[in-house]
Amino acid sequence: MKITTIGRSAAAFAAALAVHAGVAFAAAEFKIVTANEKGTYFAIGADLAKYVAPDADIALEVLPSAGSAANIKHLRYDAGVKFAVVQADVFQAFVDRAQANNTEAANIIRPLRVILPLYNTEIHFIVRADSPINYLHEIKDAKINGGIVGSGAALITHTLYRQMFGGPMPEAQSSWLSNEEALLKLIGDKSVDVVTVAAGQPAPLISNMKPEAQKYIKLLKFDPNHPASKQPLTVYAAANIQAKSYPHLLKEDFTTVAVGAYLVTYDFNLGGTVSYLSKFAKSLCNNFSTLQEKGHPKWKEVDLSLPKLQPGWAYYGPTSREIRACAAKAKAIAPRPSTKPCSAEEKILGFCG
Repeated sequence: MKITTIGRSAAAFAAALAVHAGVAFAAAEFKIVTANEKGTYFAIGADLAKYVAPDADIALEVLPSAGSAANIKHLRYDAGVKFAVVQADVFQAFVDRAQANNTEAANIIRPLRVILPLYNTEIHFIVRADSPINYLHEIKDAKINGGIVGSGAALITHTLYRQMFGGPMPEAQSSWLSNEEALLKLIGDKSVDVVTVAAGQPAPLISNMKPEAQKYIKLLKFDPNHPASKQPLTVYAAANIQAKSYPHLLKEDFTTVAVGAYLVTYDFNLGGTVSYLSKFAKSLCNNFSTLQEKGHPKWKEVDLSLPKLQPGWAYYGPTSREIRACAAKAKAIAPRPSTKPCSAEEKILGFCG
């Protein structure tokens, strides 16, 4: 009887240890808000969930959303959302309103922090293949779909139109449908003339189109030298769309406009969350080469230098310390190119490139 009691006690103790261990080592369940599931932001989030989060003991759920403006509010108020991908102009719009004493904007944006600048998001303006419009400065009288309200594309469309033509888009010629709905109307009942798609190239929505798509649609060009382009270039940058990004649609590269994308978090101060985010940043640095090799092609445009931010923006301290320390360490141990010729033995042993 005594042995049985001891055995049962030991089993119960072991089970308790197992349960405790399971809790102790369970991955933290965090969320990242991105954009449309067919967009580049979603792909970037999926890469972070696959290649970065596991080494930080994080189970990262990738959530589609209406876009950057919505993401800022999701990050600020929704439980479990620890990361967001946000366009620079959207973030700056909140900062500007906060600095203009808008209390709501200030409450939303002031606690948000940057983890990492990502890449430039190219803006794709799609029209029918037979449209007489070929350049962005020709869309003044067109029926334009800016994307879902709350998306980065919606803000870009609104801002660009105002800057190029000196006023807001007339309500009668503007719509705010999803990209898929707008494209169907573009080539269907033709109630839309221009569809704005904000996504880093290659944008899955466009790159996944069949070769026959070139019979129905084309992309507008941006002329940096046109007088109407002067004001937009104070906010956005001229960018190159490469033909290889959309081989079924393009025969040559051309110029469009682009805006920066950022990985953003909240100024968390709880010890557990801070620890997980620090581990996430360390894993991001350690797995950066994997992201560039296996992730979306846009990762090749990202670096870990953490440049100076605009006034009103700030990095998240715990992650910036990890990234800077990791990047400095990687730079210190990087092999230096040899100035002397390689011997046959060195080549065989793999000491030379």
